[in-house]
Amino acid sequence: MKTISGKLYWPSTYSLSQTEQIRFKPLDEDEDCDYVIVGSGESGCLCAYFLSQTGAKVILLDKRNIAQGSTSANTGLLQYSNDKSLNSFINSYGKEKAVRHYQLCVEAIKGLEEMSKTIDIDPDFIKRKSLYFASDQDGKEKLELEFKVLKENGFNVERFTQSQIKEKFNFTKELALYTGADAEVNPYKCAHGLLLYAMKRGLKIYTESEVTSIIGVENGVQLFTKNKRNIRARKVIFAGGYESLEVKSEKNATLTSTFAITTQPIIEDYHAWYENCLIWETARPYLYLRTTVDRRIIVGGLDEPTIIPEKRESLLFHKKEQLITKLVDLFPQYNKAKAEFYWTGAFGGTHSGLPMIRQYNEYPNCYFLMAYGGNGTVYSYILAKILKDLVTVGDHQDAHIYLNR
Repeated sequence: MKTISGKLYWPSTYSLSQTEQIRFKPLDEDEDCDYVIVGSGESGCLCAYFLSQTGAKVILLDKRNIAQGSTSANTGLLQYSNDKSLNSFINSYGKEKAVRHYQLCVEAIKGLEEMSKTIDIDPDFIKRKSLYFASDQDGKEKLELEFKVLKENGFNVERFTQSQIKEKFNFTKELALYTGADAEVNPYKCAHGLLLYAMKRGLKIYTESEVTSIIGVENGVQLFTKNKRNIRARKVIFAGGYESLEVKSEKNATLTSTFAITTQPIIEDYHAWYENCLIWETARPYLYLRTTVDRRIIVGGLDEPTIIPEKRESLLFHKKEQLITKLVDLFPQYNKAKAEFYWTGAFGGTHSGLPMIRQYNEYPNCYFLMAYGGNGTVYSYILAKILKDLVTVGDHQDAHIYLNR
């Protein structure tokens, strides 16, 4: 599956040293270990981070190089609010489960902040707030109800009126929620930092080592790779993002295509919006914006229902110009902004609105980590932490929210 294409921003912000490149090589001998992680994006890196702390023997495989899939296209917004509102989750799953899921999102952002202090590569983690504005009258009604539900359940949220929005942002929207406890991150640097942390604790990494088949064996599994080598392990975690659907289809998963740009560094009037917060809207598909540490602006959205790579690639240049137009519509002072980087990629969600941990009878002793949705990094943290306990001790108190048994 071709998940991304275009001119990517994050790989331009960090490059491996020559020494580190030497340490990433294809699998060239048979191995035995406790756990195998398939995929070196954020989900796999977070699993490696947590499992490396247990003292277990862990191997990570990737068919490409490190973080070359969807992680390099992730725009790095960390928010406790979900594409599906808390009110909608309560209607679907009941208050206890819904509120716990939102609490786990808050805890994940705090956890990512603490994690960022333990790795040697600075992932540019910055605490932010988020402006979530009503795109239309329906969106206004939705936000009025969501504000009440969030407040009642103890979440950090303010209600901004039209005049407050105009004062702080210089554009006009009838209503917005201003949520605290959010953040931004460079997902590409974060992934590399997590893996280097885990390598110091014994993790082995093999790149350009695609898994071609897997069979159940006594007390575990055996994986075979394109390199004509195999690995025996007690458990396997498939953390290949959307490409995991090539291994096993999942009826709860949905795929579309999304688009994003990063502008050139904005030298003049960079701090034009309030507190450099994250910005998104109630419309679906939604537009979102954030800033970067090198004074750029990232704008994303304009999703399309196609999952055909050639189709979304044919739309990229038009979408690039549309995203610039959307930016200037909100902030006319950026009328000289250009898309220095621009890309398109697959975007996964779920019918349920929840990310997933899946087990399938045809893949014994295997777990599929599917952190699908607009909060991919936050979901990856939640699921990776749960999976650490599932594979090492067999259970976790919050596993029931995301796991099919």
